[in-house]
Amino acid sequence: MGLISLIWGIVAMIWMVIALIPLLGWGNWFLIPFAAIGAIIAAIGILFTREQHRGRAKAGLVLNAIVIVVGVIRLSMGGGII
Repeated sequence: MGLISLIWGIVAMIWMVIALIPLLGWGNWFLIPFAAIGAIIAAIGILFTREQHRGRAKAGLVLNAIVIVVGVIRLSMGGGII
């Protein structure tokens, strides 16, 4: 689960960079739920793995959380459209 959430977070981060381009801000409407699913996968990975193997899940959770925060800020700046 940790590796899946980490890869999910990397994909979301790449998508976030693309959505920062002007007139592509509508991609944030799809990006935020995508990153939220990645954060849920990471949380499951943190809860149900051993203490030694939680690093990847924590990194995935942090990446997905950053993407969610930046996506929400970007949508609020553009009025939810741009």
